[in-house]
Amino acid sequence: MTQRQELVSRLRAARQRTDALFEWLKPEALLERPIAERHRLIFYLGHLEAFDWNLISREAVGHASRNQHFERLFAFGIDPIDGQLPRDTPDDWPAVADIKAWTKLVRADLDADLERGPMNGWLSEGWAAHLAIEHRLMHAETLAYLFHRLPLEKLHPGPAPTRITGPAVEPTLVSIPAGVATLGLQRSRAPHLGWDNEYEEHRVDVRAFRIDRFPVSSGDFARFVEAGGYQTRALWSDESWKWLATEQRTHPRAWTKRPDGWWTRTMFAEVPLPSSWPASVSHAEASAYAAWKGARLMTEPEWHRAALGMHEGGERTSPWGGHPAVPGVHGTFGFSTVDPLPIGSTPESRSAFGVEELVGNGWEWTSTLFAPFKGFEPLPFYQGYSANFFDGRHFVMKGASAFTDTTFLRRSFRNWFQPHYPHVFSKFRCVYEGKGP
Repeated sequence: MTQRQELVSRLRAARQRTDALFEWLKPEALLERPIAERHRLIFYLGHLEAFDWNLISREAVGHASRNQHFERLFAFGIDPIDGQLPRDTPDDWPAVADIKAWTKLVRADLDADLERGPMNGWLSEGWAAHLAIEHRLMHAETLAYLFHRLPLEKLHPGPAPTRITGPAVEPTLVSIPAGVATLGLQRSRAPHLGWDNEYEEHRVDVRAFRIDRFPVSSGDFARFVEAGGYQTRALWSDESWKWLATEQRTHPRAWTKRPDGWWTRTMFAEVPLPSSWPASVSHAEASAYAAWKGARLMTEPEWHRAALGMHEGGERTSPWGGHPAVPGVHGTFGFSTVDPLPIGSTPESRSAFGVEELVGNGWEWTSTLFAPFKGFEPLPFYQGYSANFFDGRHFVMKGASAFTDTTFLRRSFRNWFQPHYPHVFSKFRCVYEGKGP
């Protein structure tokens, strides 16, 4: 298979992934805005094609426009600009039938251009097309957490959670010895593999620390809630305390208090809170819990050290070693399920030091602010992809969630979100200095 054929095959597979997600929606749901900071769902129906077409067919191949209005309308925006929330109305959007007709034309153009068109500059190297495919797969995860915020009646019925209860696990601490962690990609060896924030490769000395073997469970987090953690001022930063008051938040977003206890929203149902699932909360909530335990969140280099370091020195390419990642075996990723699994369900995820589930079952919060590595260069075809978020307000996440494609399991990949963004599929664990608690 030639490089062109491989790119087209991968692009079509990614389209099947996002098309299948849209099938979850009832027709009227497309005009919903489940998260105030994001666009209406109809935007994403056109955005994926607009991104691909503008990047590949228009910029690199010079293809004549199919619909300039659609190309502009669906091109921009995920995060709010300068703190302003989107203010469009349902009437501002084209008819769904018109969007789908345009999508069909655009996909035919893209496939033809990738298979036979003149590939100029960075497209000739396959880099832009590769990242366009990854962009679509990133949005598959975005769509999943947007759908998770919809009222259940807006979704077609789907599968119940695979497992509510799991193996009994003993919360323990793992000692990680001091050592070196390698972060990033080496541009000279892999210039067209990653996004701009993944470069340049560098090594960081990491002091010894102790870390939770498993992520913090929902059961453990419920004890924090019931102990008054959300009312204890000393556990929260000034900004986070103000956020709690503004949002009137007294528990995690997906939880509901009922007479018979805590319930939580899964993708397609509401169920009694599974105490063995990882606690999926915002960075601010995770930080407050860690403070309550006399601990802190791990740093990005500590994640690398715990996940990839080895007793004898050197580093693995993944926590489980050199084996290809198997969804559902090495972790809950790659669309192996639509809900989390109980903690301890994937023992083959264990790192050389014995830390489990550092990849999968939710992105792992770190205390590291998202910032460029030394040697950072913005993408030539997407200047603001990372640079727009080097603002001191986003924190790095590592690992993967159930909706993370396996292409993002490379050790250098970095995710990032603001501390009060409670929608991403997340988890966290605590790090202790010295001998721990």
